[in-house]
Amino acid sequence: MVTREEVEAAYSRTAGWVRHTPVAESGNQEPYHLWFKCEFMQHTGTFKARGAFNRLLTARENGELNPEIGIVVASGGNAGLANAYAASKLGVPATVFVPEAAPATKVHKLFASGARVVQGGSEYAEAYAAAVKFAEETGAVYCHAYDQPEIVAGAGGVGLELLDELPDVDTILVAVGGGGLMGGIAAAVEGRAHVVGVEPETVPTLHTALAKGEPVDVAVSGIAADSLGARRIGEIGFGVARRTGVQSVLVSDEDIVQARRKLWEEYRMVVEHGAAAAYAALLSGAYVPKDGETVAVILCGANTDPAHF
Repeated sequence: MVTREEVEAAYSRTAGWVRHTPVAESGNQEPYHLWFKCEFMQHTGTFKARGAFNRLLTARENGELNPEIGIVVASGGNAGLANAYAASKLGVPATVFVPEAAPATKVHKLFASGARVVQGGSEYAEAYAAAVKFAEETGAVYCHAYDQPEIVAGAGGVGLELLDELPDVDTILVAVGGGGLMGGIAAAVEGRAHVVGVEPETVPTLHTALAKGEPVDVAVSGIAADSLGARRIGEIGFGVARRTGVQSVLVSDEDIVQARRKLWEEYRMVVEHGAAAAYAALLSGAYVPKDGETVAVILCGANTDPAHF
């Protein structure tokens, strides 16, 4: 289970390796106050750089990181990009297993990062199995996309920064895939703010787990499946969600497309569909703030093809 203390330790460890991303006021005309945490401006265009650096730096401190063998990660794109970037900065090789359906934009960036990229299988689960086998056979440090303490604690730095700049925030809306970002933020702001996890209706990992009382497999499909397409919520994220009372809401693909378009048209913010899901909760009415409520939306990734706008 990840705690605020672990998040603070991770934030200190990764200082100087990750960006402090800005918080922007929306200027909306609603009866609530809306802010955007612009984490899409993080290194490699994704919050996952935070967890990647914390995982690798911790492994190096513990003597687990062999500079000749390096790391391995399974990813539909963003976790691979983040870990490949972190590995390059620490001077170690990275091997990334990705499903065949991974977006071409992200795969191209992976190759450009210098990582060894292995494509195979139709879903993240297959890439995950291949990456675990590779780690067992080679001794590479395995970096989970979302369900390792170091990964979750590193992601929680987003929450610490938000509280520093917006100490009166009441509610934080964050997209949920495997639950690493949600879990990290919920741990970081525990007792200080309410966290709402937003998922596509087509990938309800957290929503289903909360209803069942435990993580379970769900079907994966939809427009945001490339970044929010984990088959089940991570044990760590789920545990933190239950401990801190994270609320779960669902949005449709149509809601996500509309939110992504509005972020561009009104704010000139270019984000991927998974990141837009958090904002979609407000536009669709899946989450309705009270009058005077201070709401922050985490915009967590920008790895998208601008031509699709």
